[in-house]
Amino acid sequence: MQTERVTFLTTPDHKAALDAFARAKGMSVGHVVREATSRYLLEREMTDEEQAALLLRELDGAVPRMRADIEGAMPSARRRIEE
Repeated sequence: MQTERVTFLTTPDHKAALDAFARAKGMSVGHVVREATSRYLLEREMTDEEQAALLLRELDGAVPRMRADIEGAMPSARRRIEE
């Protein structure tokens, strides 16, 4: 993949928030910015139906992960309640 450099200016607070978000997600800032701008561009070109379909695909992946996280937290929560 051939790449090109893009530079943009932002406030120190925005940069800190971007750094923190990327770190929390285990991604580089560049990856976060590429993903965000790609989504932004896609949203401008998609119909409402296409956007809904994309959202449903995202939810199909997110809901099982959320359920697994909740189920994983339940034993610890039960222990805390019993204590």
